This record gives sequence, structure tokens and C-alpha cells, in this order.
Amino acid sequence: TARLVLRPLAPADAAAVARGAGDPRVARYLLAVPSPYPIALARRWVLHRIGWWDAGRGLTLAIARAEVPDALIGTVSLRRYPRDRRAELGYWLSASAWGQGLATEAARAIVALGFDGLGLARVYAKVFTGNLGSIAVLTKLGLEREGVLRRHIRQGGRLLDVAIYGVLRDDWRAR
Repeated sequence: TARLVLRPLAPADAAAVARGAGDPRVARYLLAVPSPYPIALARRWVLHRIGWWDAGRGLTLAIARAEVPDALIGTVSLRRYPRDRRAELGYWLSASAWGQGLATEAARAIVALGFDGLGLARVYAKVFTGNLGSIAVLTKLGLEREGVLRRHIRQGGRLLDVAIYGVLRDDWRAR
């Protein structure tokens, strides 16, 4: 993209994943990331995600600033459901990268890849209803709120509501 490099994950990214995703400010918005995030668990996650493409499950890319392509600041992914021609969009950024439009830039690129390169018919995302920053990203991308799964995910001893946002290929292209 104009400011970012979206590159394959590498095992060496595990420490940056543990540090960035495990930050309490970030982890509170992620479905299954502990804070602190043990490096061994982050390493397993990275290796699992590296294998996604070969297994036909999707694609997870490291997000890095163009001027420092080896320094991961987040990830962006599409979890594919090929039979249904849909994918779930996921992303996170280190807190130091928030508020700069980088999540929107990375997500826009991978959604475009999903529609134009992978032949998807639909992309959707799940987001905690209190995650206003991520909701803004999804709205900027043209994903529409389709509903709320009430008290759907348990986090920190509380059941939280999860909103579903989605966009169809034809609507994406019309934008």
C-alpha cells in the first residue's frame, strides 16, 4: 500500500506478535489473546497461521511500515470458507500505530485481494460492540452492520456482545 508492506508471516515475528497483541490495550479487543501473551503461545499462533494458505484456510499477513518492512506492527487476515465463497476479515495493530489510518489501509488491501484475487462473494468481520476504532475501520471500508450476537463471547469473566459487519463483492465494487 502507500505506507505499508503486507508480507508473509515469519517465525521471527512471534516476539512482535506477543508484544503487540499481548498489550492489554490491544488484547481487550481480540477474541482469544491473553495479556500478557506468552512467546511460546505466540510462536504457535504464527506457525499455525503460516500453514493456513497451504491448508486452504486463508491468509494472514504481517503489517509493517514500508520504511521498516521487517518490523511487524500488526496482522491482517482472511479466514476462508471456500465452499461458501466467503471470508472473515481479522486484523490488529500495535497500540502505537492506532489512529493513523493504517488498519483501514491494510484491511482495504486484503479485502480487495479477497474479492479480486480469491473470487470471494462476501467478506465479513466480527467486532466487540465497544471497539469503536475497529467499527470505524469497517464502516470506512463499506462493511455494513448486519446484526449483533448478544452476550456471545466470554472475556474477563463477562459476556460481551459481538457485532457482525459484512460487504458483498458487488457492493464493494460499486464503491
